Amino acid sequence: MKAEDIKCVASIGGGVIGSSWTLLFAMRGLQVFQYDINDAQIEGCKKNIENNINSLIEFGAIKAEDKEEIKSRISYTTKIAEAVKDAQFIQENGPERLPIKQGILAEIEESAPADAIYASSSSGLLISDVTANAVHPERCVGGHPYNPPHLIPLVEITYCEKTSPETVKLAKEFYQSIGKEAVVLNKECPGYIANRLQLAVYREMIDLVMRGICSAEDADKALVYGPGIRWAIFGHNMIMQLGNPNGLKAMMEMLGDGGDVWLADMADWKHMPSKEYGEIAQASVDEMMKNFPDEIGHTNPEIAKYRDKMLIEILKLHKKF
Repeated sequence: MKAEDIKCVASIGGGVIGSSWTLLFAMRGLQVFQYDINDAQIEGCKKNIENNINSLIEFGAIKAEDKEEIKSRISYTTKIAEAVKDAQFIQENGPERLPIKQGILAEIEESAPADAIYASSSSGLLISDVTANAVHPERCVGGHPYNPPHLIPLVEITYCEKTSPETVKLAKEFYQSIGKEAVVLNKECPGYIANRLQLAVYREMIDLVMRGICSAEDADKALVYGPGIRWAIFGHNMIMQLGNPNGLKAMMEMLGDGGDVWLADMADWKHMPSKEYGEIAQASVDEMMKNFPDEIGHTNPEIAKYRDKMLIEILKLHKKF
């Protein structure tokens, strides 16, 4: 099977991630079978998809006349067997708990075609653990998106020693064919790539706030209006390449040991002070939201809509819409 042969996919779990995957698949012309556990969850999934489509139309990412055709490609079911029976590619979006994911995979394997690819949207579990009891682990990969998957191109592909190289190759080609930017981890690693990078930055941000060096609001501003703007264009290695006329190697030689003083003073704790930081930062974030311009909004749904609008504008610059 080749990537272009994949015409029918299943999305298992229709929450925020699953419904977003389903919309992306349908936008790319695929037939999608969306599974969730009951009718109430299915209705929530439909609502998510409707809201996301309307935002895409409002922000000029798709045409209004394409809406019904996109929705017509999606079928809904509360039976896993029905969702996967004809699927060539299966995107699993269950809760981030190992026993649940193992149970879902067992159900999928009972009814899916022999050559169907299984990809888990897990954000940190090892695929070797997810597939520990699988009948066909050679056809299983991790396919971790960034939220929301129908907008953010990144997908991280993970595999284990039981995964066949052909499966990894096909999964990457398939994701690339629907507009994703697929990266492959050559070794299993908890948290994968992007979440580890994100957590490293967030650990330092938390530390700066808890030490009283800055407010949560100013830490956000420093990130967004400093490195964040550059990171929306290039990754940090390319930023370093552009930082010296002779490239990254020369940049590193120029920096030398200059960052050692900073590194010695940076956070290196191994336990997340979640409760303490939540108490410190929430008031600052509430104030930030209250003082946002009305264009951005003052509630989570309003601000999320603005986020999606800005993501679409950035993605247009990257020729993704």
